[in-house]
Amino acid sequence: MNIRELKLFRHLTGTLHFGKTSQACNITPSGLTRAMQRLENELGHELFYRSRRSVSLTPAGEIFKEYAEEAIFSWYRLQDRLRGDNTLQGELTVYCSVTAILSILPALLTTFRTSHPDVQLHLETGDAAIALNKLHSSEADIAVAALPDNLPAGHDFLELVSTPLIFIGPTGENHSIAYRNGNIDWRRSPIIVPERGLSRERVDRWFLDKNISPNIYSQVAGNEAIIAMVGMGCGIGVVPKLVLDQSLLQDQVTILQVQPELKPFAVGICTLEKNRQNPVVETFWDTAVTKFH
Repeated sequence: MNIRELKLFRHLTGTLHFGKTSQACNITPSGLTRAMQRLENELGHELFYRSRRSVSLTPAGEIFKEYAEEAIFSWYRLQDRLRGDNTLQGELTVYCSVTAILSILPALLTTFRTSHPDVQLHLETGDAAIALNKLHSSEADIAVAALPDNLPAGHDFLELVSTPLIFIGPTGENHSIAYRNGNIDWRRSPIIVPERGLSRERVDRWFLDKNISPNIYSQVAGNEAIIAMVGMGCGIGVVPKLVLDQSLLQDQVTILQVQPELKPFAVGICTLEKNRQNPVVETFWDTAVTKFH
């Protein structure tokens, strides 16, 4: 086995999808299949259960996953020692939302890239609600995320910024929002909420504390989609203010003054504790500490 095959295996354990891993790792699906078969033949054990609809790790695959991660980290450390200089090399995958790229990451990434140009940096964007999942699946080394109310064991989190979580409505007169005695009638007004993630947890808690059964109009993945639907007059939405400040649609919505306010977000970088054995991850972390603290 070689380090390339171990990296392919680690990525596949995250996606559990041969097509996604082959695309992300620039290898054909048949080439990926052959690489996994070579590993299985060398080990004498099947690493994956395969069917037409799903892929999952066997018990041997779970054990080998731990070995592969340790071997990859050891390889990076060995490369550093053999070079005999202070040049940092390797790869770093960062998962974040588009908002993070526009607002939080530019200064941090510029500083890191200037100091360590030999590191191959990979950025993957998507729904912030699944950022921690990307760490668990080994698809990312660092994730930009909001700090959950209970950070899972084995994670490190570094806060970079704080942002309010706000209710928004469409700009101008809109008849979809109902009022009662001058206040929003939450039982009659359509509400657009995130389908998952910390925003959803906090807005659900807000309604529960007020003993209100909200009129959920739509459950949406992605804050930009929520802003777009609110701007079209579909109802009231909930988004982090940091997202609204970067949105091209911000003129189409207005911030609603609602009491009590939702609990704000602490946004920062997160990684698994074991990832910080990787010198590239640790150096990126130290750069963030210096830049933001």
